Amino acid sequence: MTEQLHLTQEWDKVFPKSDKVDHKKVTFHNHFGITLVADMYTPKNASGKLPALAVSGPFGAVKEQSLGLYAQEMAERGFLTIAFDPSYTGESAGFPRYMQSPDVNTEDFQAAVDYLSTLENVDVDKIGIIGICGWGGIALNAAAIDPRIKVTVVSTMYDMSRVTGNGYFDASDNEESRYQMRLALANQRTEDYKNDSYKLAGGVVDPLPEDAPQFVKDYYAYYKQPRGYHARSLNSNNGWAIQSNTSFLNTRFLYYTNEIRNAVLLVHGDKAHSYYMGKDAFEKLTGDNKKMISVAGASHCDLYDQKDIIPFDDIENFINENLSK
Repeated sequence: MTEQLHLTQEWDKVFPKSDKVDHKKVTFHNHFGITLVADMYTPKNASGKLPALAVSGPFGAVKEQSLGLYAQEMAERGFLTIAFDPSYTGESAGFPRYMQSPDVNTEDFQAAVDYLSTLENVDVDKIGIIGICGWGGIALNAAAIDPRIKVTVVSTMYDMSRVTGNGYFDASDNEESRYQMRLALANQRTEDYKNDSYKLAGGVVDPLPEDAPQFVKDYYAYYKQPRGYHARSLNSNNGWAIQSNTSFLNTRFLYYTNEIRNAVLLVHGDKAHSYYMGKDAFEKLTGDNKKMISVAGASHCDLYDQKDIIPFDDIENFINENLSK
């Protein structure tokens, strides 16, 4: 079955369009046969072969949100960039919709590198990736398997496999808790098969409970408010298919990240609820081309779109230094 893609042509991002870059939509495919849709940003009046970056995340976001902001910003700084909707989400293909997979999502990053590697205006030896939130862990997973990725930037990262299997702050890291989740997911599979549809988990909670943790309030302030809401965003609307959590519950990322030879930069707010995941991921990395920047006072969602807080100068310098080696 060939899926019909419907690509919007108007500017529908949650951030302003830059007059310093050229923008167009592009498509490419992964090795599962899924067509991915991306926004390409190119510096105006660029010539010759450019360094290139593929950007994705946060987990459950679309290219019109945070990842697009990062991609456009880096294009202003001289990179050809693509911000892509992951498989099964946004304008990308993949059916059934709103599924997540450690394998497919890692492949999405590799497919983006495949695509960039074939472009005449890209320097094939200067390709990197940027992963935000849950796509930070996926970016590290991709970097561990693909030496073509010369530099990896991970911003405000989640390890989705850890938080799925252990709960937040590892509070449910025990066999009984995982068994109850396995049981619930297995039962959901039965119900979904009976109903011939996949029940969705719901996006960010709405209405927001008064006693919600601060990080949930921060998610609400981004995904549910004009600041970050988008009609195609899973987090802004109905979320992922519940049963798709099965694969993350049974898989672990970051097993081989200590073997990543190429450069890695982790950026994390020291007030982020997810800070422990970034810190632990960094501690496992090896080599003198690894660096972590802790942004003082920044929360998890501050690094989604607060350009006065996101250390773009440091990100640019790290990438350039390591692509020139």
